[in-house]
Amino acid sequence: MDAQVLAAEKPDALAASAPLIPPAPKVHAKDLKNLGAAWAMMRNMIGAWSESGFDTLMIPYRFLGQPGLVVSDPAGVRHVLGAGAARYRRPYQMSRILRPIVGDGLLLTDGETWRRQRKALAPAFTPKAVETLLPHFIAAGQALTDGLADHDRANLSETFHRATLDAVLRALFSRSALGEGAHLAQIARDYLQGRANVNLFDLLARGPDDFGFAERPRRIQGARWMAAVGALIDERKTAEPQRQGGDLLDSLLAARDEDGQALPDIEVRDQCGTMLAAGFETTSRLLFWAAYLLALDPKTQTRIRAEILAFPPDKIRTLDDLSAWPLTRSVLLETLRLYPPAPTMSREAIAEDEVQGHRVSPGDVITISPWLIHRHRKLWDQPTAFLPERFLNHSSPWGVDAFIPFGAGARICIGASFAMAESQILLGSLLSQFKVAMADDRPVVPVAKISLGPDREPDFTLTPITQTRP
Repeated sequence: MDAQVLAAEKPDALAASAPLIPPAPKVHAKDLKNLGAAWAMMRNMIGAWSESGFDTLMIPYRFLGQPGLVVSDPAGVRHVLGAGAARYRRPYQMSRILRPIVGDGLLLTDGETWRRQRKALAPAFTPKAVETLLPHFIAAGQALTDGLADHDRANLSETFHRATLDAVLRALFSRSALGEGAHLAQIARDYLQGRANVNLFDLLARGPDDFGFAERPRRIQGARWMAAVGALIDERKTAEPQRQGGDLLDSLLAARDEDGQALPDIEVRDQCGTMLAAGFETTSRLLFWAAYLLALDPKTQTRIRAEILAFPPDKIRTLDDLSAWPLTRSVLLETLRLYPPAPTMSREAIAEDEVQGHRVSPGDVITISPWLIHRHRKLWDQPTAFLPERFLNHSSPWGVDAFIPFGAGARICIGASFAMAESQILLGSLLSQFKVAMADDRPVVPVAKISLGPDREPDFTLTPITQTRP
């Protein structure tokens, strides 16, 4: 879908008012080179982009001696992540960062291993399967609002971090974020906000074993994480051998590969680690940024609250029920556009290829940045503005070529519908009880590490809606 169509779909009343332009990192006037770019990327992975990146769809480059190509053209993205995917592999840098906490789960595997895993896991993420998890999300939403009762301000970044972990733990293990859940939360938070930061060794690595000494802290913390996840699985297998159909772990234990065999224990553990680490972190960031945007745009917040109060969260029984909240969904989609959970992805060529007329050789790196694509001046109308109405008439936004918050092609995130349902219910639960506003007027700027988080964790003020309703 092109920018002209998106512009045409905006209501006249909206076009007449000045839209919200949320804070963002500085865009450099000229391209940064080598060490300058490396320094900017280590501080903020989206902090090295220059003006040309938002105006040009295909950009050849050379970084620290490595040739590459920035692909923002939607057709080029579809080729690299879809039809031409067999000619590429995930670079070692991302595996270095994530493997300690996701193992060889679906996120990092490739080729036949990935296809086998995806097929085995697909039944656990069908709409019907996700629908069975809605009570877990509603319970997590209730716990979220109960925890904020009698508070007039809160650090919502931390609140959503706990709430999304609670939701995923309930959906995966039928456990709340207490006891083992609190232990997991602390390990994950420490890792994702510390060890997951990109360092110079990551940027220089050209193979899986390069600079192995720098990986030891990650491996130690990752081993603690995997041990905690494994303990929860072992407890289920020994204490509840006949349990069926209650949560995602039941689905994993019941899954069968193409030969009819149960998944190996280590694979179940790695898939659980992937769902926990990738699922709750990215969703918590989505909810934080949505709350931030709505705090800066109280008119849109009021409109969302009206549709939520007309059909409260405790009435949600099916995925179809969530259609009662069209603006809530559109706000979350626009938040995903402005703050994509994985702002940069890359692939290394393993065979000769051509992408939109650009020759690619083995060893070249393809950089695909949802952050860049979602704010590209040739792809979106008013790309830096918060305009949730642009998604109101899209029954399937994943069909918008320039919208790739969950990836694209065959490897689009298997948990996208899970994340959207969870996010709608948790955000709806919060806004059904509270009006949120910023406690101070300092801007909050996105910083890209393993996911897109804030440069600080501000307090929000909370006002019970009984005080704000007419």
